[in-house]
Amino acid sequence: MKIGIPKEIKDNEYRVGIVPSGVEELVSDSHEVLIQAGAGLGSGISDEDFVSAGAVILPDTGSIWGAADLVMKVKEPLQEEYDLLKDNQILFTFLHLAPLPGLVDVLLDRGIRSVAYETIQLPDGSLPLLAPMSQVAGKMAVQVGATYLQKERGGKGILLGGVPGTKHGRIVIIGGGNVGINAAKVAYGLGAEVAIIDRDHNRLSYIDDIFDGKVVTLMSNTRNIREAAWASDMLVGGVLLAGALAPRLISREILKEMKDGSVFVDVSIDQGGISETSRPTSHSNPVYTEEGIIHYCVPNMPGSVPATSTYALTNVTLPYCRKLATDDLEKALKSDSSLAAGVNTWDGAITCEPVAEGVRGAYKPLVELI
Repeated sequence: MKIGIPKEIKDNEYRVGIVPSGVEELVSDSHEVLIQAGAGLGSGISDEDFVSAGAVILPDTGSIWGAADLVMKVKEPLQEEYDLLKDNQILFTFLHLAPLPGLVDVLLDRGIRSVAYETIQLPDGSLPLLAPMSQVAGKMAVQVGATYLQKERGGKGILLGGVPGTKHGRIVIIGGGNVGINAAKVAYGLGAEVAIIDRDHNRLSYIDDIFDGKVVTLMSNTRNIREAAWASDMLVGGVLLAGALAPRLISREILKEMKDGSVFVDVSIDQGGISETSRPTSHSNPVYTEEGIIHYCVPNMPGSVPATSTYALTNVTLPYCRKLATDDLEKALKSDSSLAAGVNTWDGAITCEPVAEGVRGAYKPLVELI
């Protein structure tokens, strides 16, 4: 099979879909790996590195998409890439389709067999391909938020860890998954007062245990979210429902009662965001202020730390790519329920129910198509 790795074009996206060790594995499986010239430079990987691993370098995006049977990326295709998608191609990448009805239409029209990193799900409910990027984004959220709390950035002028004789900053994290726990690690390490809100009591018990009771845990309900937000200097949104639109947990009324110059980092923005004021931004223009609150809503946060995130991502995506790059894909999907859960569109049908709900489209179970 010909596996294509195009250069990412999302704003300040420096990751690439594979690393040289991954190329070697795919080549050893008798596949041909086609990589766009310069695709790895942002991650510190040269064309020569890829060639020495067995890859073939092609000059531009069009030649990659045109030649590949399977396209492996990091982020969803952008509008300027829509016309490059080839009928019945396999697309393996982060998709986050629930808030992107236009892209869903393109995938359906072209009969694309799309497999989304973020909906590959193990029997225990965990999301193995999303996990490392959630860990990166969670740790970054507090770093980024701390910067925007500085007065010259429009913030309240709060040092999260404080100094003796002063109050420490207060961070409220909504969602106790990978994003939330990793955000809490950084926030607690900086000396901030930290609270995590989640709807799963068992998860809250686990968090209380690993932080030895030093991070406040609160059950998710409207009152707790409202009161915690009002008392906070920074909010971090880390809620995820696999494949679905994020629930809107932060109302405009809550933001109006927060102190001006507080910061809201919405890591959930890939799935639409958890606030009614959330809208996607970019690394080039990352923030806006609404109701006096600084909003940071960059969908591809890990793209700015590619030396970490590219390698962490390939560690988990490569085994599934090897399963997809088979002569009998339908058999592979039937034998691996976690991989089958990743299929979002197949031969003109939406096969992921949360995506269908998000775009208000018709859902068809994959088992009826393979």
